[in-house]
Amino acid sequence: MSLALPRAAVPPWKVPPAAAVVAVVALLAVPPGPAAGGSGAHPADAVSALVVLYCAARLVRERRRPLSRTAAVVLGLPVLGLAVAAAGAASPGAALGGLGRYLQVFVLVPAAVVLLARGPGDVRLLAWACTGLALYQGAVGTHQYVTGTGASYQGEQVRAVGTFGAQDVMGMATVVSLGLVCAVGLALGRGPVRERAVAAGCAVALLAPLAFSFSRGAWIATAVACAAQLLLAGVRRAPAVGAALLAAGVVLVGGFGVGTAMLQERVGSIAQVADAPDRSVTDRYTMWSAAAGMWRERPVTGVGLKGFPAERDSHASLALSSGSETDGAGAGYVRQPLLSPHNMYLLVLAEQGLLGLTALAGSWLALLALGLRRLRPARRRGRGTGAGAGAAGSPPCAGLVACGLLVWQLTDFAYADIGGPSTVLTAVSLGLAAHWALAAGEDAR
Repeated sequence: MSLALPRAAVPPWKVPPAAAVVAVVALLAVPPGPAAGGSGAHPADAVSALVVLYCAARLVRERRRPLSRTAAVVLGLPVLGLAVAAAGAASPGAALGGLGRYLQVFVLVPAAVVLLARGPGDVRLLAWACTGLALYQGAVGTHQYVTGTGASYQGEQVRAVGTFGAQDVMGMATVVSLGLVCAVGLALGRGPVRERAVAAGCAVALLAPLAFSFSRGAWIATAVACAAQLLLAGVRRAPAVGAALLAAGVVLVGGFGVGTAMLQERVGSIAQVADAPDRSVTDRYTMWSAAAGMWRERPVTGVGLKGFPAERDSHASLALSSGSETDGAGAGYVRQPLLSPHNMYLLVLAEQGLLGLTALAGSWLALLALGLRRLRPARRRGRGTGAGAGAAGSPPCAGLVACGLLVWQLTDFAYADIGGPSTVLTAVSLGLAAHWALAAGEDAR
């Protein structure tokens, strides 16, 4: 007589490969170490490297072709300019450091997202992960604003910076903005009515912490991206959604007293960047001019990776201040040197020349063109089938999220560049845009 042992129960669910990317997003909720400062390594960066290795191991095990020819060309295009700029760097350390960072953000992590996200369900999972991270960081930032425990702004510690600290004042603004764009895409796209309603509520909730970040560049980029999503979702729906957002803004400002004098002054300063710019705008203009001067000296290949800080003083005018001041949010007073032009296009132009800018910007524009082209037939299919609750006439949320994130990045790069822990979220956003633009045709169905 034999005794049969019961077989182990097989779980009814399976963890998708895209969960590895979700882990990278979730780790951005961990505060950076005291030695990391505003631009040092973060645990999310280390895990993103592990995700790339995990993706490579899956490809070897499954013995399948990594990327299509179009995807390999579009994602690999920046490598050309990076290799030339690395060869012209001032030192091997600068070459390796700059090359590794650019490859991480613009090539390797986006390619891993393309390969690990197997369909629209994985894109929705990553979009909700970004929205959840934004809600958490936004809640921390709102608490900082209300209690006066944030970063210093005009002598008061009211600037919301989340867990990123005063030395990375753009970190929370970037996370909240990208989460808001994801929420808007989920709310406007095809899907269950309840899910779309929750996403719309998340988008409205993120407006307050975005305002408390005092980041003019993030405000402009978010407005442009959300306006693009509204137009892509349907011109007829744009006025109704715009009216709802305007009503939410009136409630926030009038009903809850969000519109403080400092916030109103910050909003008004957007239109004063040419007539009466403040110190931060003056410094930015000066660094832009310095970057343009570096490009004029070496127009084709630039001054080399990580070359802007070394060449800054020889090209900047006397209008440039000695550095920016940070204080508050649990840290003491620190004076940070200005080591970048805060404009991604000018940074690439100065360090990589026309060759690098053409390769990198060409990759981004190709993703945008392919993504928009793929969104149109997908929207027509949804209009014809009406699949899904509340889906009639709505484009897929994956396409709206991907195109919105890419438009946000391309707009924000006019006011900021890569740096800090939130940069890994930039890589994930580009990966989502690349997945939509370059993934196989079955993912669109």
